[in-house]
Amino acid sequence: QVRLVESGGGLVQAGGSLRLSCAASGRTFNRYVMGWFRQAPGKEREFVAAISLSGSKIYASDSVKGRFTISRDNAKSTVYLQINSLRPEDTAVYYCTADELTSTIIRGRSDYWGQGTQVTVSS
Repeated sequence: QVRLVESGGGLVQAGGSLRLSCAASGRTFNRYVMGWFRQAPGKEREFVAAISLSGSKIYASDSVKGRFTISRDNAKSTVYLQINSLRPEDTAVYYCTADELTSTIIRGRSDYWGQGTQVTVSS
């Protein structure tokens, strides 16, 4: 069992930046591929980014490449999402997720999810 707790969301003006954090507890953190999803009002949850066990491989949605950066600190059992050049369309609840398989993460089928953190971007 893995427990995930996100933090770092908030209200920010367009063009600003945020760093989201997701702290994991429970089973060994470096056994899990970690990912971020987001869900905007009235829309389906969408994949944002994922990072491999060691952090050497990163997968990101085309819509966020160049602006969002995922990273992890295995010593702190934490995964981060640095979001730059925020746009109003980035407004969403951002969720952290964990799984042993990258494919499961990207398809949004992982068993472990955090409660989400709200990011609101004003124009």
